[in-house]
Amino acid sequence: MANQIEIQWLADPEDDDYPAAGSYLSLLYEETAAAKYVEHLRKAQVSKFKAKDIFRASGLPLLGISNSHVEHDQKKVLAGKSLSPLLLVRTASHRTVVIADGYHRLCAVYTFDEDAVIPCKIV
Repeated sequence: MANQIEIQWLADPEDDDYPAAGSYLSLLYEETAAAKYVEHLRKAQVSKFKAKDIFRASGLPLLGISNSHVEHDQKKVLAGKSLSPLLLVRTASHRTVVIADGYHRLCAVYTFDEDAVIPCKIV
C-alpha cells in the first residue's frame, strides 16, 4: 500500500556525499580503488530503483526508527525537504550492491513506503 507522503529528492547528490562515500568505500577497498569508484559515481547518471529492491540487493538490515540518523531523515521527509540520491556500487565479487552513501536515507524512506522509487547513482 503506497503511503500518502510525497518524498522529495534533489536532482543530484550533495557535494559532501562523495567524500562520505569515499570514506566508507576505503574500508572495503584499497584507497585507489575507493577513489576510482567515487570518480565514477561523480560521472554516473541518476537511475531509479525501488527501496525494497535496493535492500534486497544490498543484503543489509533495515535500521529502526530509534536510529537518530533515520529519525533525522524521517523528519526531513515530513517537513517536505528534499533528500539526496543514494550512491551505490555493484560488486561482482560480493554479488551485492554496496550502499556507499545514503543507508540512513534508504531506511527512513522505507518506513514510509517500501515501494518508493529512489534516485541513485550506481556504478
